Amino acid sequence: MSLLEDHRHMARAIQLAARGLYTTHPNPRVGCVLVKDHEPIGEGYHRRAGEPHAERNALAMAGDKARGATAYVSLEPCSHQGRTPPCSDGLIEAGISRVVVAMQDPNPLVAGRGLQQLDEAGIEVEVGLMQAQAEALNPGFIRRMQQGRPYVRCKLAMSLDGRTAMASGESQWITSPEARRDVHRLRARSSAIMTGVGTLLADDPSLDVRLSPAELELESDLETPRPLRVVLDPQLQTPATARMLRLPGDTLLLCAESTPEKTTALTAAGARVMPVTGNRKRLDLAAALELLGGLQVNEVLLECGATLAGVMLEQGLIDELVVYLAPHIMGDGARGLFHLPGLRRMADRFALQITDLRQVGRDIRITATPVPSH
Repeated sequence: MSLLEDHRHMARAIQLAARGLYTTHPNPRVGCVLVKDHEPIGEGYHRRAGEPHAERNALAMAGDKARGATAYVSLEPCSHQGRTPPCSDGLIEAGISRVVVAMQDPNPLVAGRGLQQLDEAGIEVEVGLMQAQAEALNPGFIRRMQQGRPYVRCKLAMSLDGRTAMASGESQWITSPEARRDVHRLRARSSAIMTGVGTLLADDPSLDVRLSPAELELESDLETPRPLRVVLDPQLQTPATARMLRLPGDTLLLCAESTPEKTTALTAAGARVMPVTGNRKRLDLAAALELLGGLQVNEVLLECGATLAGVMLEQGLIDELVVYLAPHIMGDGARGLFHLPGLRRMADRFALQITDLRQVGRDIRITATPVPSH
C-alpha cells in the first residue's frame, strides 16, 4: 500500500468511528476498514456498549476474504475479554496480514498489549497514522483512562459585549434556534451534563437532549441519548419537584452535607444522592470529577452560571470552552461569562487557544482550550 492509500483508508476508519459519537458511552468511538488488493472488503464501527466492536463488524462483512488483508483501525484492537471477545484474537484468527492503527489504547487493560499480541502472531503492525484525528474523537475516554476524570467542556452563550443575561437574570434567548440545536448535539455526545444548584434553583433546567434520532442521524433502532444529569449541590437544596427529576434518565446530586429527610425525599423523587468532600458553600470540584470518572463518565458538558464557571476555570478543570457569540449588545449592567474577582492585572489573564471558529445560524461558535500557565 502507498502512504496515500493508507491515509485514505484510515480517514474512512475515522469517519466510521464518528458514527458512534452519540452512542458508544462509556466505550471509545472506533472505526475499522479492511482492504485487500487495494479495495475495501469490509468496514465497521462500534455502535454502542455491549455490541460487537468495529473490527468484529468489519470482519463479519469481509468473511473469508479477510485472509491476507490489511486492517485500518482508529484505536488499538482490544486484547482483553469484556462484554465482547478480544478484537486482536479476531484479527489473528481471520488471517489479517497487516494492521495499521491510528493510536494506542490508553486503557491500562490494553495499552500496547493488543499491538504486542498482533506482532507476536507475525502480523505487520504500524501505529500513529492520523493519530491526532483519532484522539480528537475520544477526548473523554483518553482523559478518564489517563487521569481518572472526565473531559470537561464548558458551554457558554453571550452577546457581542460578552454578556450572558440581563441584570434581572433574564437570558432566554441570547442565541438563535440553530445555535440551540447545536447545543443539543453537544449534550447528546456527552456522558453527563453538569450544573450548579444556583442555576437549578434559578432556572429549573431540564438538561436533556431534545433532538430526535433522525436529527442526530442515528440508525433507526437507536434512541436519543439520555446523558446523566449532575447537580453540584453542597447543602442538598434541590427541591423534590425539580423538573429534571420528572424526566426520563438519571439525575445525580452531589452534596457535602444532608439530612436523612432530604436524602429520602429526593431519592423517592428519582434522584441519586452521593457525598463529595466539601463544605456548605462549595464542593471539592476535583473530587467531584474523580467521582464521575469512577462512574465511567467520559465527557461532561458544563452548563452553569458565572460563579461555578469561574471557579472551574481558576482550578484548571475546564478542558474546552464552546462559546456561542450572538450579534447583539446587552449593556454593561448585564451579567458576564465568568466571576473571576481575583483578576486585577493583565498578567493575571487566562490565555486561550482558539481551535475552531464557525457560523451557526446568525451566531458565531468559538471553540477554545485554556493555555497552561508556565
